[in-house]
Amino acid sequence: MTRAAALGGLVLFVGLTLLLSELRWFRRTGLEERLGPYAAARRPLGGGGMLSAASFREAIAPLSRLVGERLARLFRVGEELGIRLERIHSPIGVTGFRVRQVGWSVAAFGAAVLACIAADPPVPVAVAAVVSAPVAAFGVLEQQVARKSARWQQRIFLELPVVSEQLGMLMGAGWSLGAAVARIAERGNGACARDLGRVQARMQQGLSEVDALREWADLAGVAELDRLVGVLALDRETADLSKLISEEARSIRREAQRRLVESIERRNQQVWVPVTAATLAPGVLLMGVPFVDALTLFAA
Repeated sequence: MTRAAALGGLVLFVGLTLLLSELRWFRRTGLEERLGPYAAARRPLGGGGMLSAASFREAIAPLSRLVGERLARLFRVGEELGIRLERIHSPIGVTGFRVRQVGWSVAAFGAAVLACIAADPPVPVAVAAVVSAPVAAFGVLEQQVARKSARWQQRIFLELPVVSEQLGMLMGAGWSLGAAVARIAERGNGACARDLGRVQARMQQGLSEVDALREWADLAGVAELDRLVGVLALDRETADLSKLISEEARSIRREAQRRLVESIERRNQQVWVPVTAATLAPGVLLMGVPFVDALTLFAA
């Protein structure tokens, strides 16, 4: 009990130190931070001293990124984390996300150790709990990003027919490709409109329309978007591009319909699984009664 109390007190002390270091009442402001507002060329200050959450985060950031990448390879995650975070417009970067993963894993490890000390389970159970808790916490955060990335790709796929038709109508009315993209980005509010806003920003940075759209297609990872960008790349090579865009929109609609029918058929098959199990279980019991009775007669 003394060992558990000492470990719990140490964890509580570290947590309270990092938490109270963010409050101005409990930390002493450094000289550089106090003189910062009066300096001519002020640079952003991290704030906090040596025992602060900011300094702790900066210290463990490289190690967290290295450990996170090794564990991601262990989980056989094929796509890079930076691509998935950029795809879903995440406000944090790869290093920040890895630090969060390591923090959750350490917290899960501490909780598992405290639970094992309090419950005193058998040694194999305790070792399995202590090892699996941080791995599970890491995997949960990794799975959340993967699920959000797949959901964003699905939204792009479902919005592509409408966006394609809008591009075809605008370009058929005389709009240029860049102006049509900017129009949809400003007036839309879906996943494609948000991504087209990033495409517009890349064009304002000096990238051509086709290169910015190809960059979006590579980041999104949707096959239908790759074909649409390939059609839009013919903007300066053909006079009537709106018809080709309309044909591509109809092709994407047919693919969406096919996937919808496939999903409905799959759900219909899943409905019959519990029905079949509920039907077979009583049948097996009814067949087992005369079988057991026959074995009893032969045994007598």
